[in-house]
Amino acid sequence: MTDPNAKRLLWFLFAGSRGGDNRMKIIDLLKERPYNINQLSESLGLDYKAIQHHILVLQKNNIITKMGEKYGVLYFISNYLEANIEAFNEIKSKINH
Repeated sequence: MTDPNAKRLLWFLFAGSRGGDNRMKIIDLLKERPYNINQLSESLGLDYKAIQHHILVLQKNNIITKMGEKYGVLYFISNYLEANIEAFNEIKSKINH
């Protein structure tokens, strides 16, 4: 079930705040397969601490979930984002024009 407030939240996370572009890149990678913070850092060429910050923001807003513990933690897109993926794709296409 899509959330009517999802679009507002996604606009804020990806267009309305600093780091939105990097968060969008993280989501694009996680749509393909699960990653850990180190893999995301290497794939995106960003500092580990920066990825850690974006992951916390995305987790806090229920956009991604994690499985595993300590160094074995993998991140996935959440069921919430999957249900609202059309809104994400729409925002992404508007930002990247």
